[in-house]
Amino acid sequence: MRVSLNLNGSNSKDVAIMVDALRASATITTALQSFKSVIPVKEIHEAVHLADKHKYILAGEREGAKIEGFDVGNSPVDIRNFQGDVLVLTTSNGTRILENISASTILIGSFLNAHAVASKASELAKNHVEVVMAGVKDEFVIEDFLAAGEIISYLQDHELDEEALAAVLASTDPEKVDVAVLESNSALRLLDLGLRKDIKFSLMRNIYNTVPLYKDGVIKKFESFK
Repeated sequence: MRVSLNLNGSNSKDVAIMVDALRASATITTALQSFKSVIPVKEIHEAVHLADKHKYILAGEREGAKIEGFDVGNSPVDIRNFQGDVLVLTTSNGTRILENISASTILIGSFLNAHAVASKASELAKNHVEVVMAGVKDEFVIEDFLAAGEIISYLQDHELDEEALAAVLASTDPEKVDVAVLESNSALRLLDLGLRKDIKFSLMRNIYNTVPLYKDGVIKKFESFK
């Protein structure tokens, strides 16, 4: 089986893992501990309309900051204070990228569930697993590259393309990874907003066995779709 790494979109028709390390992937994975499903929405007005119509909890950010009037930001830490059937989520990058992935099976991964999502991808894929970095405004960001490396490190018994191998090699030292992420442009923006807690939480390794699956516009735990 082939394992590849891509930015902003997918070429795989098999299995893809979307990675938005700071913070959509972490928020979604954490939310599924207390919500039955997450509906990712691209535009703010769509999210507001959907949440108002069905009385759903509303979460989201733009430029890292919580959207005015929303129940909670794109925060894996704060989302733990909420629970319900459905969470509506809109973010600057992660929720948008899901629409750019054409694979038949779309999973969501982060540092928080790297081992679990890699194992599920390996189990499901017939020929190809592609890890898709969300990036920021169509550009590479180091935190997604390093989180992808963490995930791919659990797929090393398969055929890695050069980008995937580079990500694994870059992510071998957890302390250096943490420093690199904390000093990244994305993290500095979050630090300016007082969101250090989210960065530190998003860097925790394998605290969840949850594997989010995106299907027909909805994200649920993989098992919940069965």
